[in-house]
Amino acid sequence: MLTFEDVPHSVHTEHFIVDQLRIAGALSVSLVVEVHGKLVGHVAVSPVTISDGSSGWYGLGPISVSPAYQRQGIGTLLMNGAISALRAAKASGCVLLGDPTYYQRFSFLGCPELVLPGVPAAYFQALSLADSRPQGTVSYHKAFDATE
Repeated sequence: MLTFEDVPHSVHTEHFIVDQLRIAGALSVSLVVEVHGKLVGHVAVSPVTISDGSSGWYGLGPISVSPAYQRQGIGTLLMNGAISALRAAKASGCVLLGDPTYYQRFSFLGCPELVLPGVPAAYFQALSLADSRPQGTVSYHKAFDATE
C-alpha cells in the first residue's frame, strides 16, 4: 500500500512503525479493511506514556487507506472501530497527531495540557474516554523511531 507516498508530512516509515509495534507486543489495537481480499486500510493503536503518570492512554496511528479507496468511508470505519475497541478496553483516552479539521468529527480536540515535543499544538489532539484530564509530555513507544 503506497498510502503515504505523496503525503508531505510523512517520512515514509509508517509500515516500519507498525512492524516494530507488532514485534514488541505493543500493538494494542490493529484493525484492517479488506475489499475483495485486498488490504485497503489499517489503523494501529498503542500505549503512550504521559509524564504526569496518567495511565490507560493510547496513541492512535498510523492510520492509512490506500489512495484508490480514500473518500469512501474506510477511514471513518477504521476510526470508529479503534475508538470502540478503546472504549471496550476501558481506556482512559487517546491521542493522535493529525489534521484537526478531520479528527474533530471523532471528538478529538486540541488539548494544550498535553504536549508532544516538536509538534505544533493544533495538530496534537486528545479524546478523553474517562474523567481523567492528564497534563504533561506524551511519549510514544520507541517503535515510532523505526526507520526500517
